[in-house]
Amino acid sequence: MQTRNKVFDDISQLMTNAMGVAQGAREEAQTAMKSMLDRWLADRDFVTREEFDAVRAMAQKAREENMALKARLDAMDANK
Repeated sequence: MQTRNKVFDDISQLMTNAMGVAQGAREEAQTAMKSMLDRWLADRDFVTREEFDAVRAMAQKAREENMALKARLDAMDANK
């Protein structure tokens, strides 16, 4: 009986170790994939959301200034 319990303990320990190895391999694969994806995105020169929002705000401000200048020009032409 003692031998049988030792066998089950050994099998249990083996399975626990195998799960630990599998978990480590999974984490390593995830890290490698994330690194590859980060490099791929960096090579594509994509902008960040913050950069996009900043440029969009600048464009909106420029449109508003252009509309105000056009209104002033139109008012000057009307006065001639």
